[in-house]
Amino acid sequence: MTDRVVIIGGGIAGLATAIRLAPMQVTLIAGAPLSVGAATAWAQGGVAAALGDDDAPALHAGDTLKAAAGIGDPLVAQAVADAAPEAIEWLAILGTPFDRDAVGKFTLGLEAAHSRRRIVHAGGDGTGRAILMALIAKARATPSIAVVEDARAESLVLDRDGAIAGVMVRHGNAIEYMAARAVVLATGGIGGLYAHTTNPLGAIGSGLAMAARAGALLRDMEFVQFHPTAIDLGRDPMPLATEALRGEGAVLIDDTGARFMASVPGAELAPRDVVARAIWRELLRGRKVFLDGRGIADIARRFPSVTALCRAAGLDPARSPIPVRPAAHYHMGGVKVDRNGRSSIPGLWACGEVASTGLHGANRLASNSLLEALGFAKWIAADILQPPDGRSPRPAVLPDAPKPPSGAPDRARTERFLGVVRDADGLAAAIADFAGDDAATVCLPIAAAAWRRRESRGGHFRSDYPDAKPEFAHSSDITLAHARALAAELADAMPHARRR
Repeated sequence: MTDRVVIIGGGIAGLATAIRLAPMQVTLIAGAPLSVGAATAWAQGGVAAALGDDDAPALHAGDTLKAAAGIGDPLVAQAVADAAPEAIEWLAILGTPFDRDAVGKFTLGLEAAHSRRRIVHAGGDGTGRAILMALIAKARATPSIAVVEDARAESLVLDRDGAIAGVMVRHGNAIEYMAARAVVLATGGIGGLYAHTTNPLGAIGSGLAMAARAGALLRDMEFVQFHPTAIDLGRDPMPLATEALRGEGAVLIDDTGARFMASVPGAELAPRDVVARAIWRELLRGRKVFLDGRGIADIARRFPSVTALCRAAGLDPARSPIPVRPAAHYHMGGVKVDRNGRSSIPGLWACGEVASTGLHGANRLASNSLLEALGFAKWIAADILQPPDGRSPRPAVLPDAPKPPSGAPDRARTERFLGVVRDADGLAAAIADFAGDDAATVCLPIAAAAWRRRESRGGHFRSDYPDAKPEFAHSSDITLAHARALAAELADAMPHARRR
């Protein structure tokens, strides 16, 4: 049996796990050159950590659970909040140039739904790239880490007992079986399946699809977070106007100059799902929406990334409001894992956005995503480093060579059926539409889980069930087989629910 660990994904989750596993031999598979295809590099908000004198991990955990809308896991929330200060120090030791004040303390920012200033930044709104560069440098310098770039993991290989035996990897037109005693999925999210997204367009749920096809249990698939303030200046994917802008006083206005969030509890700093739906309603009314940061002093220095993005499109955010709209940003659902990052398939772990740890529940708290990846990377590595259980695996059965991707996903279809606002008719049509499409392996469980959840909660909003219901105050588990069975039931009961 090989001792190799295969990590799929070159963002913060994959790199941090690989570094934490040293000196164990690790092969890290990245679909593009490191730093190119990872969503980590686009993270502007920062990393949440209770470092202020008026803060504590318990307060951070409390804010996380409040944002999770009743279905977050309290033990996971507390564990991740407790892990945050050490994670920041670890990144600093690796060379991440975090922003500090004149006496060397971390500069802490405020973001939506946080009760304290606790967001640690690097380079203002360039935090993700700064962290990624530090992790890449460390990984490149670690002899036990072999990085395979421009390769695509396409299917998990199980042994005859249903445990991980390896992975099938595509290099160009060639397919290779890569044996492994453990596989860690760190493949990111699903934003690239939507017509409007802040994610890299390659973020189409490939790792989630692999796990689903292998029979893994999935959790909370219906909860998709739409960032309320994607910059609407014609770029695809859409640049992000970081939450920190609103934390520093930027306000949302319509094209008449009216501040439509003023009467909403929390105003512009309400939870993301609340703000996203408020903007969506304005757009449906035919209004245009803008983020007005003209009152932020020295905005160009404090938010250089946003300023550069706007100026490249001919707009100066110090002088003009920024046009914005909601865009698919983060998937709270994913492969169901336990406290150590273990999935329901022996030998398969998941870290980062591809995983559902129980931290985010129905709605992710701002700047908790990078933190979650860092915390679970450490715990996953510690779990894998434990002595093997002595199980003698039965030989793997290699699958037929996977076919190359058939083409780009139908992003408009995903947004039409599984967008900011959903309803029964649209979800029934989605289930029927996605059932026969192999490229929609991820979308079908999302649609099926959204169909079953007949309420509105967090990132899942149904116009036909607009209120939260106590009987749904729990996470939802589903498998690809369950989703396909529901599709078959609906096809029999509702033959009119077809492609539209």
